[in-house]
Amino acid sequence: MDIAAKTVKIAKAPSQPQEPLKSGQMIRLHIMRFNPRDAASVPHLQTYELEQSDGMTLFMALSEIREKLDPSLQFDFVCRAGICGSCAMVINGRPGLACRALTKDIGPEITLAPLPVFELIGDLSVNTGKWMRAMSERLEAWCHVKQQEVDLTRLEEPMDPDLADQIFELDRCIECGCCVSACGTARMREDFVGAVGINKIARFRLDPRDVRTDADYYEVIGDDSGVFGCMSLLGCHDVCPKDLPLQTQIAFIRRKMVAEGMK
Repeated sequence: MDIAAKTVKIAKAPSQPQEPLKSGQMIRLHIMRFNPRDAASVPHLQTYELEQSDGMTLFMALSEIREKLDPSLQFDFVCRAGICGSCAMVINGRPGLACRALTKDIGPEITLAPLPVFELIGDLSVNTGKWMRAMSERLEAWCHVKQQEVDLTRLEEPMDPDLADQIFELDRCIECGCCVSACGTARMREDFVGAVGINKIARFRLDPRDVRTDADYYEVIGDDSGVFGCMSLLGCHDVCPKDLPLQTQIAFIRRKMVAEGMK
Protein backbone atom coordinates (compact mmCIF):
# COMPACT_ATOMS: atom_id res chain seq x y z
CA MET A 1 0.00 0.00 0.00
CA ASP A 2 1.32 3.40 -0.98
CA ILE A 3 1.79 5.82 1.89
CA ALA A 4 0.64 9.31 1.09
CA ALA A 5 2.27 12.38 2.60
CA LYS A 6 0.68 15.62 3.72
CA THR A 7 2.47 18.69 5.04
CA VAL A 8 1.01 21.25 7.42
CA LYS A 9 3.12 24.21 8.58
CA ILE A 10 2.94 26.12 11.83
CA ALA A 11 5.79 28.44 10.89
CA LYS A 12 8.26 28.86 8.07
CA ALA A 13 11.39 26.71 8.36
CA PRO A 14 14.85 28.29 8.22
CA SER A 15 16.96 27.49 5.16
CA GLN A 16 19.88 25.92 7.06
CA PRO A 17 19.02 24.55 10.54
CA GLN A 18 22.06 23.97 12.69
CA GLU A 19 22.97 21.23 15.16
CA PRO A 20 22.39 20.94 18.01
CA LEU A 21 18.86 22.24 17.89
CA LYS A 22 18.24 25.52 19.63
CA SER A 23 15.12 27.36 20.63
CA GLY A 24 13.44 28.89 17.57
CA GLN A 25 14.80 26.38 15.08
CA MET A 26 12.36 24.24 13.13
CA ILE A 27 11.58 20.58 13.51
CA ARG A 28 9.57 18.37 11.20
CA LEU A 29 7.43 15.57 12.60
CA HIS A 30 6.38 12.87 10.16
CA ILE A 31 3.49 11.12 11.89
CA MET A 32 1.77 7.91 10.81
CA ARG A 33 -1.97 8.58 10.49
CA PHE A 34 -4.59 5.86 10.24
CA ASN A 35 -8.02 5.24 11.71
CA PRO A 36 -8.86 1.51 11.52
CA ARG A 37 -12.53 2.22 12.25
CA ASP A 38 -12.87 4.47 9.21
CA ALA A 39 -13.27 2.48 5.99
CA ALA A 40 -12.07 5.47 3.96
CA SER A 41 -8.89 5.91 6.00
CA VAL A 42 -5.58 4.71 4.58
CA PRO A 43 -2.18 4.66 6.32
CA HIS A 44 -0.15 7.73 5.44
CA LEU A 45 2.56 9.96 6.84
CA GLN A 46 1.49 13.49 7.68
CA THR A 47 4.22 16.07 8.20
CA TYR A 48 4.01 18.97 10.64
CA GLU A 49 6.53 21.77 11.15
CA LEU A 50 6.89 23.72 14.37
CA GLU A 51 9.45 25.70 16.32
CA GLN A 52 11.80 24.08 18.78
CA SER A 53 11.47 25.49 22.31
CA ASP A 54 13.60 25.05 25.40
CA GLY A 55 12.99 21.72 27.11
CA MET A 56 10.51 20.57 24.47
CA THR A 57 9.61 16.89 24.61
CA LEU A 58 7.82 14.89 21.95
CA PHE A 59 4.74 14.96 24.14
CA MET A 60 4.86 18.76 24.20
CA ALA A 61 5.32 18.85 20.43
CA LEU A 62 2.38 16.51 19.85
CA SER A 63 0.23 18.52 22.25
CA GLU A 64 1.08 21.72 20.38
CA ILE A 65 0.09 20.09 17.09
CA ARG A 66 -3.21 18.86 18.50
CA GLU A 67 -4.06 22.12 20.25
CA LYS A 68 -3.03 24.57 17.52
CA LEU A 69 -3.31 22.66 14.29
CA ASP A 70 -4.96 19.25 14.13
CA PRO A 71 -7.36 18.23 16.93
CA SER A 72 -7.95 14.86 15.23
CA LEU A 73 -4.42 13.61 16.02
CA GLN A 74 -4.63 10.62 18.37
CA PHE A 75 -1.96 9.76 20.94
CA ASP A 76 -2.02 8.67 24.56
CA PHE A 77 -0.71 10.30 27.74
CA VAL A 78 -1.48 10.41 31.44
CA CYS A 79 1.39 11.29 33.76
CA ARG A 80 3.84 13.15 31.47
CA ALA A 81 6.64 11.92 33.79
CA GLY A 82 7.67 8.50 32.47
CA ILE A 83 5.60 6.66 35.08
CA CYS A 84 2.42 5.49 33.35
CA GLY A 85 3.91 4.29 30.05
CA SER A 86 0.90 5.49 28.06
CA CYS A 87 2.83 7.65 25.58
CA ALA A 88 5.05 4.87 24.22
CA MET A 89 5.51 4.98 20.45
CA VAL A 90 8.12 4.26 17.78
CA ILE A 91 10.46 7.25 17.58
CA ASN A 92 12.70 7.21 14.50
CA GLY A 93 12.43 3.43 14.42
CA ARG A 94 13.03 2.87 18.14
CA PRO A 95 10.32 2.34 20.79
CA GLY A 96 10.38 4.98 23.51
CA LEU A 97 8.34 7.32 25.69
CA ALA A 98 7.27 10.61 24.10
CA CYS A 99 7.26 12.40 27.45
CA ARG A 100 10.92 11.51 28.10
CA ALA A 101 12.26 12.19 24.60
CA LEU A 102 13.68 15.68 24.07
CA THR A 103 13.24 16.89 20.52
CA LYS A 104 16.62 18.67 20.60
CA ASP A 105 18.31 15.30 21.13
CA ILE A 106 16.47 13.56 18.30
CA GLY A 107 17.10 15.98 15.48
CA PRO A 108 15.15 18.19 13.10
CA GLU A 109 13.53 15.24 11.31
CA ILE A 110 11.38 13.00 13.52
CA THR A 111 9.28 10.07 12.33
CA LEU A 112 6.63 8.70 14.69
CA ALA A 113 4.62 5.50 14.39
CA PRO A 114 2.42 3.45 16.72
CA LEU A 115 3.88 0.51 18.61
CA PRO A 116 3.58 -2.71 16.60
CA VAL A 117 2.12 -5.95 18.06
CA PHE A 118 -0.66 -4.12 19.93
CA GLU A 119 -4.17 -3.37 18.67
CA LEU A 120 -4.26 0.00 16.91
CA ILE A 121 -6.82 2.49 18.17
CA GLY A 122 -5.83 5.28 15.80
CA ASP A 123 -2.72 7.18 14.68
CA LEU A 124 -0.19 6.78 17.55
CA SER A 125 -2.66 5.31 20.03
CA VAL A 126 -2.58 1.56 20.72
CA ASN A 127 -4.39 -0.67 23.22
CA THR A 128 -1.52 -1.96 25.37
CA GLY A 129 -3.91 -2.58 28.26
CA LYS A 130 -5.78 -5.32 26.42
CA TRP A 131 -2.55 -7.19 25.63
CA MET A 132 -1.11 -6.72 29.13
CA ARG A 133 -4.27 -7.95 30.82
CA ALA A 134 -4.43 -11.08 28.68
CA MET A 135 -0.76 -11.80 29.40
CA SER A 136 -1.18 -11.23 33.15
CA GLU A 137 -4.23 -13.48 33.32
CA ARG A 138 -2.45 -16.21 31.41
CA LEU A 139 0.59 -16.09 33.71
CA GLU A 140 -1.54 -15.52 36.81
CA ALA A 141 0.66 -12.53 37.56
CA TRP A 142 -0.45 -11.96 41.11
CA CYS A 143 0.83 -13.16 44.46
CA HIS A 144 -0.44 -16.66 45.30
CA VAL A 145 -0.49 -16.59 49.09
CA LYS A 146 -1.11 -19.36 51.61
CA GLN A 147 -3.92 -17.60 53.41
CA GLN A 148 -7.13 -17.69 51.39
CA GLU A 149 -9.34 -15.46 53.53
CA VAL A 150 -8.65 -11.74 53.65
CA ASP A 151 -7.78 -10.47 57.11
CA LEU A 152 -7.45 -6.70 57.16
CA THR A 153 -6.19 -6.75 60.75
CA ARG A 154 -3.30 -9.12 60.06
CA LEU A 155 0.15 -7.55 60.17
CA GLU A 156 2.30 -7.87 57.08
CA GLU A 157 5.09 -10.39 57.44
CA PRO A 158 8.57 -8.86 57.69
CA MET A 159 10.87 -9.19 54.68
CA ASP A 160 14.61 -8.93 54.31
CA PRO A 161 15.39 -5.38 53.05
CA ASP A 162 17.77 -6.63 50.35
CA LEU A 163 15.14 -9.03 49.03
CA ALA A 164 12.52 -6.29 49.14
CA ASP A 165 14.82 -4.09 47.07
CA GLN A 166 15.23 -6.85 44.47
CA ILE A 167 11.47 -7.28 44.20
CA PHE A 168 10.96 -3.51 43.98
CA GLU A 169 13.53 -3.29 41.16
CA LEU A 170 11.52 -5.72 39.02
CA ASP A 171 8.24 -4.12 40.09
CA ARG A 172 9.29 -0.84 38.46
CA CYS A 173 7.97 -2.12 35.12
CA ILE A 174 5.36 0.34 33.82
CA GLU A 175 3.95 -1.98 31.13
CA CYS A 176 4.60 0.59 28.42
CA GLY A 177 4.99 -2.10 25.74
CA CYS A 178 8.36 -0.91 24.43
CA CYS A 179 10.02 -4.26 25.13
CA VAL A 180 7.25 -6.16 23.34
CA SER A 181 7.43 -3.90 20.28
CA ALA A 182 11.20 -4.33 20.09
CA CYS A 183 10.95 -8.13 20.35
CA GLY A 184 11.51 -10.22 17.22
CA THR A 185 9.66 -13.20 18.65
CA ALA A 186 6.62 -11.11 19.59
CA ARG A 187 6.42 -9.90 15.99
CA MET A 188 6.25 -13.53 14.80
CA ARG A 189 4.27 -15.19 17.60
CA GLU A 190 1.07 -13.62 18.90
CA ASP A 191 1.13 -15.87 21.97
CA PHE A 192 4.64 -14.90 23.14
CA VAL A 193 4.56 -13.38 26.64
CA GLY A 194 7.55 -11.12 26.00
CA ALA A 195 10.14 -9.79 28.39
CA VAL A 196 7.42 -8.08 30.41
CA GLY A 197 5.83 -11.45 31.15
CA ILE A 198 9.11 -13.17 31.99
CA ASN A 199 10.01 -10.25 34.25
CA LYS A 200 6.73 -10.73 36.12
CA ILE A 201 7.51 -14.39 36.70
CA ALA A 202 10.98 -13.45 37.97
CA ARG A 203 9.41 -10.94 40.35
CA PHE A 204 6.92 -13.40 41.89
CA ARG A 205 9.52 -16.15 42.05
CA LEU A 206 11.52 -13.90 44.37
CA ASP A 207 8.54 -13.10 46.58
CA PRO A 208 8.55 -15.34 49.70
CA ARG A 209 4.80 -14.79 50.06
CA ASP A 210 4.13 -16.60 46.77
CA VAL A 211 3.68 -20.34 47.30
CA ARG A 212 4.23 -21.39 43.69
CA THR A 213 7.17 -23.61 42.76
CA ASP A 214 9.34 -23.78 39.65
CA ALA A 215 7.11 -26.63 38.47
CA ASP A 216 4.14 -24.25 38.58
CA TYR A 217 6.05 -21.57 36.68
CA TYR A 218 7.19 -24.14 34.12
CA GLU A 219 3.56 -24.84 33.28
CA VAL A 220 2.98 -21.25 32.16
CA ILE A 221 6.30 -20.21 30.56
CA GLY A 222 8.20 -23.47 29.93
CA ASP A 223 7.57 -23.55 26.17
CA ASP A 224 8.15 -21.56 22.98
CA SER A 225 5.44 -19.07 23.86
CA GLY A 226 7.32 -18.43 27.11
CA VAL A 227 10.97 -18.19 28.03
CA PHE A 228 12.17 -20.71 25.41
CA GLY A 229 10.72 -18.59 22.62
CA CYS A 230 13.20 -15.80 23.34
CA MET A 231 15.84 -15.57 20.59
CA SER A 232 18.19 -13.55 22.84
CA LEU A 233 18.22 -10.58 20.48
CA LEU A 234 17.66 -8.48 23.62
CA GLY A 235 15.99 -5.58 21.89
CA CYS A 236 13.79 -5.49 24.99
CA HIS A 237 16.79 -4.79 27.21
CA ASP A 238 18.04 -2.04 24.91
CA VAL A 239 14.80 -0.03 24.77
CA CYS A 240 13.40 -0.42 28.32
CA PRO A 241 12.79 3.17 29.51
CA LYS A 242 13.18 2.11 33.14
CA ASP A 243 16.50 0.31 32.52
CA LEU A 244 15.25 -2.93 34.04
CA PRO A 245 17.72 -5.86 34.06
CA LEU A 246 15.69 -7.81 31.50
CA GLN A 247 18.72 -9.59 30.03
CA THR A 248 19.67 -10.96 33.46
CA GLN A 249 16.13 -12.02 34.35
CA ILE A 250 15.49 -13.79 31.05
CA ALA A 251 18.76 -15.75 31.36
CA PHE A 252 18.03 -16.60 35.02
CA ILE A 253 14.49 -17.81 34.41
CA ARG A 254 15.60 -19.79 31.37
CA ARG A 255 18.23 -21.65 33.42
CA LYS A 256 15.67 -22.42 36.14
CA MET A 257 13.12 -23.67 33.63
CA VAL A 258 15.72 -25.85 31.88
CA ALA A 259 16.59 -27.41 35.22
CA GLU A 260 12.92 -27.98 35.99
CA GLY A 261 12.24 -29.49 32.57
CA MET A 262 15.07 -32.00 32.97
CA LYS A 263 13.72 -33.43 36.20
